[in-house]
Amino acid sequence: MKLPPKLLRRLLIDPAVVLGVVLAVLSLPVWLLVATFASRYVPGEWRILRLAWFLFLYLAVETAGLIVMFLAWVASGFGWKLRSRRFTAFHYWLLGWILRTVVRSGQATFKLQVLRDGDRPTTSEGERSRSILVLSRHAGPGDSFLLIDGLVNGFRRDPRIVLKEFLQWDPAVDVILNRLPVSFVPVGRKGGESTIESISNLARTMDVNDAFVIFPEGANYTEGRRARAIQKLREIGRPDLAERAEDLKQTLPPRSAGVMSALAAAPKSDVFFIGHAGLEAFVTAGDIWRAMPMDTSVAVKFWHVRAEDIPPPEQQELWLYDTWGEIDTWISSKLAQTG
Repeated sequence: MKLPPKLLRRLLIDPAVVLGVVLAVLSLPVWLLVATFASRYVPGEWRILRLAWFLFLYLAVETAGLIVMFLAWVASGFGWKLRSRRFTAFHYWLLGWILRTVVRSGQATFKLQVLRDGDRPTTSEGERSRSILVLSRHAGPGDSFLLIDGLVNGFRRDPRIVLKEFLQWDPAVDVILNRLPVSFVPVGRKGGESTIESISNLARTMDVNDAFVIFPEGANYTEGRRARAIQKLREIGRPDLAERAEDLKQTLPPRSAGVMSALAAAPKSDVFFIGHAGLEAFVTAGDIWRAMPMDTSVAVKFWHVRAEDIPPPEQQELWLYDTWGEIDTWISSKLAQTG
């Protein structure tokens, strides 16, 4: 479905969400009783009640964020100084609050734990720090929420990211990210060139507190996507990469164009590869529904590469595949441990 114009989203969709949450608050006792009653007749531990409660909390946080952002727009001179350093810092703080509240609520509601494998990485050298490029695995529900929450609230970094434009259907995501160094690009082939251009522009202008996030796989892992990605590598004349991609059992082959563009635009940035294991079984809405509550532990591991140790451009594609192979092997070992 085509995304409505920005003015229409602000005048209709955003107020509709606020009104919907107000009505949900007023009818809270009624729908809580209905959800509780229905949960008794559905397999699982209060499955419907958990979903209804989390959805309510999510929309309540989103509504609070929208109200605060409207007040910030007024305080900035009706948008005049909205891009100033002061208001950018405020919106990063607000993003951190929204993510922290939603993620912590989700962890409590669905019994989800995040466990770090290995030491906490850092780029600090005395009083100095560096901008970073974060290359993360993409799989399972909410992994991007967990990642950005970790960067903002765990590592105190200001994230930059290129996102698909349809995500602007979410009002809070739409408003807050359009006020930050984030780029929305079209889906499909027409988004390819604009994605590379956006990656270069965002990476080139980073400061020492920024973290630019890239998901090299481009989408969550499925067997069908894996087969299509391998076939595409063969079609473009890269049987060498197709052969290496066939060795990857838990991840999709990484797309090198965006990564190499970011590396070229930010040559003094360290790179953090991030792998995670534990969300693979939750591919479809049906998978998530059947697993409620999840009662799942997600293992996370970092691979830190200093800017000085990043290979030259002509070797970066193979370096990316080598590291991605390490991540894939680590994921397999973690999944084997949990059975």
